[in-house]
Amino acid sequence: MINIQSLKLIYGTAWKGAKTTGLVKQAVAAGFFAIDTANQPKHYSESLVGEALLQLQATGVHRQQLFLQTKFTPVDGHDENIPYNPSEDYTTQVLTSFHSSLKHLHTDYLDSYLLHGPYVAVGLSDADWQVWQAIESLYDSGQAKLIGVSNVNIKQLELLTNHARIKPMVVQNRCFASYGWDKQVREFCCANDIIYQGFSLLTANLPVLESAAVSNLANHYNKTPAQVIFRFAQQLGILPLTGTTDLQHMREDLHLDNFTLTEEDKMMIGKLS
Repeated sequence: MINIQSLKLIYGTAWKGAKTTGLVKQAVAAGFFAIDTANQPKHYSESLVGEALLQLQATGVHRQQLFLQTKFTPVDGHDENIPYNPSEDYTTQVLTSFHSSLKHLHTDYLDSYLLHGPYVAVGLSDADWQVWQAIESLYDSGQAKLIGVSNVNIKQLELLTNHARIKPMVVQNRCFASYGWDKQVREFCCANDIIYQGFSLLTANLPVLESAAVSNLANHYNKTPAQVIFRFAQQLGILPLTGTTDLQHMREDLHLDNFTLTEEDKMMIGKLS
């Protein structure tokens, strides 16, 4: 089993559709060992991730060599294709979705299991607490090695961390430069030993990615602007997700260890939005 602390990037599989299997295989061949998905047919093809895993196993890449992360999505995040009965109690919904994910991914455990987002925009509802308790039970059973939450704000994260029996171990948020690269949540995670995963680092921050300042840094380090942003994120303590479909970009994204941004570089990027 891969230790999350050793990971540099995660390959995200949202919005890949019928191309999911081929892209996951391509990502692993390029050097990715962590795959993020969700049991949310509206945006993810979790079973096609599983098909890629079966094909990879036939080539000698085994389950234990990979870090697999998926999510339980509340009913409001689904279209008509819901992987559980929304009229059943929340515990049953979570367990049904979880075991469906295990079947899709051809595994008997998950390295990380996340609540895809709270049910409410402010605070945490009774539904959130019931779902979290069900997720805690999956951690207790050993079927989920890490548990966490996605799309969460600082107040919600504080509530969950301070009052849950088992605090979240992973947070996955969309990361906006205009909000200090999710500064409040990120710093809370750092202070509480929570792994912070950032997604949409490029697509949510196109003005930064395309800025003259980042272009100049890319030229200085002989890197691409995307590599500069991913390295910046890593140096902030973010575990980045990338969903690129381009093989060359996959390879570039994985080669970030041979340069380090200075404090001045980081401050300059941090001021951009």
